[in-house]
Amino acid sequence: MKKSIFIEALEWRYATKKMNGEQIPEEQLNNILEAIRLSPSSLGFTPYTILVIKDQETKEKLLPHCYNQSQITSASALVVFAAWKEFNVEQVEKYMQEIATTRNVSLESLEGFAANIKGKISNSSPEELLVWAAKQTYIALGFGLAAAAVEKIDSTPMEGFIPAGVDSVLDLENKGLTASCILALGYRDEEKDFLSKAIKVRRKSEELFVTI
Repeated sequence: MKKSIFIEALEWRYATKKMNGEQIPEEQLNNILEAIRLSPSSLGFTPYTILVIKDQETKEKLLPHCYNQSQITSASALVVFAAWKEFNVEQVEKYMQEIATTRNVSLESLEGFAANIKGKISNSSPEELLVWAAKQTYIALGFGLAAAAVEKIDSTPMEGFIPAGVDSVLDLENKGLTASCILALGYRDEEKDFLSKAIKVRRKSEELFVTI
């Protein structure tokens, strides 16, 4: 059976360990960011903010808080997914207004939907809301990884970092945010990356999938 372009792209990608510092064309970076923007999220509500870090000085400041992983400074761009730590009615009302404007429907017709989201917020603890928000960032991260593979841009999903340190460098605490995961984007250094030519290893389909 012929493989789809998407499957071939996923077979090509891997968690790049060494990047060569080459810059990604802006058009391709924007395509990846747009895929992230279009990713699904619970209730269509996106309780996170995404920071795109291109500034080398900022990357250098982040490095010690990311266990000195070289991708932090050799990547063309870092995409930091920062989950919301604070929720309020105004966020929901803004979302309803965006729906009403985009779909040309009345705010009144969205009252039930708005009530569902407000109920989610009011009936959940701050800790539960943070977990909920963080889970949504991982969905977006997955779309970013897939989009990068299609664009033939190397990537590394990263959660090996000290959130408090990353938050401090990016001033996230004062914005009601906390870093959840990071996506490093760039180009592999084939000579220095021991995984660049390694065969991908995953569980076999017959072990992973159970059809009922």
